[in-house]
Amino acid sequence: MSPSTSATSATAPRLAWYGDDFTGATDTLATAAQAGLRSLLFLGVPGAERLRQAGPLDAVGIAGAARAMAPAEMAAELEPVGRFFAALGAPVVHYKCCSTFDSAPHVGSLGEAIRVLGRHIRGAWVPVVAGQPNIGRYGCFSQLFAAAGAGGEVHRIDRHPTMSRHPVTPMAEADLRHHLMAQGLASVVGLHYPAYRLPADALDAQLARLLAEQPDAVLMDVSGPDDLPAIGRLIWRAAQRAPLLAVGPSGVVQALAAHWKAGAEPPVNGSGNELAPAPAEGPVFAFAGSLSPQTAAQVAAAVSYRQHPVDVRRLLGDTAYASACRDTALAELATGRHVLLHTDASTRHAGLDPQAVASATGELVARVVQARAAAGQPLRRIGIAGGDTSSLAVLKLGLWGLACQGVLAPGVTLCRARSDDPRLDGLELMLKGGQMGPVDMFERLLRPDTPGA
Repeated sequence: MSPSTSATSATAPRLAWYGDDFTGATDTLATAAQAGLRSLLFLGVPGAERLRQAGPLDAVGIAGAARAMAPAEMAAELEPVGRFFAALGAPVVHYKCCSTFDSAPHVGSLGEAIRVLGRHIRGAWVPVVAGQPNIGRYGCFSQLFAAAGAGGEVHRIDRHPTMSRHPVTPMAEADLRHHLMAQGLASVVGLHYPAYRLPADALDAQLARLLAEQPDAVLMDVSGPDDLPAIGRLIWRAAQRAPLLAVGPSGVVQALAAHWKAGAEPPVNGSGNELAPAPAEGPVFAFAGSLSPQTAAQVAAAVSYRQHPVDVRRLLGDTAYASACRDTALAELATGRHVLLHTDASTRHAGLDPQAVASATGELVARVVQARAAAGQPLRRIGIAGGDTSSLAVLKLGLWGLACQGVLAPGVTLCRARSDDPRLDGLELMLKGGQMGPVDMFERLLRPDTPGA
């Protein structure tokens, strides 16, 4: 069956996704665009007029913040999302979680997400795709492995130097079946990667045997890119019978795209390989709020920027200090210099409310961007490292959508803003998670053709 044919409607998008944080949602945006799908990421559930304004779409995304929410908050967040996706009629609805699956019963629960969205998307089964090879995430016999930084050593997730010590959702369990069952799923079975080498009918029979157990979810290994077409075929085939809820990182969309390509089913908009961003025009403003060692290395390597540390404790309680940080950035930008503000390593966030920190840093980013726009010198490109800071800065700017401008590195997307404010419409944004991207990430933001990019 053609990938443009929906089980629900011939005019429905073939894919809808919800990102449980903004940075991850933009990675799925890029993955869909690279597959040739006309894609847009909305910053909230869109109404009919927003959909009309967006134009024809093959992939519709919603950026959210469920990863940082308690279960009751998640339910309130995801109920309208589920209703919208059910009405949209896309055959595959993707709940995009972090590629490291960091979540817990009390915050960002994947079990809660499946429960809430499953009331609206009643597919025969729920595939959970356990990997994204292009960023060093692998699932083998239901165990999750992840690279430490771009191209770094691969660790089992419960021994990962960062994720095993995550301040909110430390990953102490590598077997994702047990990890998901601890979040309220009664039964999770594993489809392991050697099965993908079987003939299609034998693989189908193995899945049918697993589904006979009536599990709440089927965990699908991803040991490498060669596994993706088989996974995509299983998901897409099921989605033609009834809309299907799939969970996982952007490996879900990568698997679908691999299946479509293997089946000689051309995407709507060409190959997507033309998504190569141009060098920045004018000064670039960047903010690094992530505590990841990878982001710290990226800040140290950002030699083209004037750098200024930000004391988060002062930022939270001193409005004059916040204004001074804004004015310092504006003064440097006015001379045409690129500017990078970053949280000061000597005054880390220990003991501070993470949401308060994210709100304050997001507000600082928004104030710099808005001040330039008000002065008639709008910035054309900005970059933010840190998921919560990214999310809140984008919301404070009043943007309503993001399109894919290009890919700066695996897992790092350059987006183009959609806004009702003509001064901000077209603003280019890099929103990156703390662990994403190579050491020269901020240099690539300026010049995407940097060697190795």
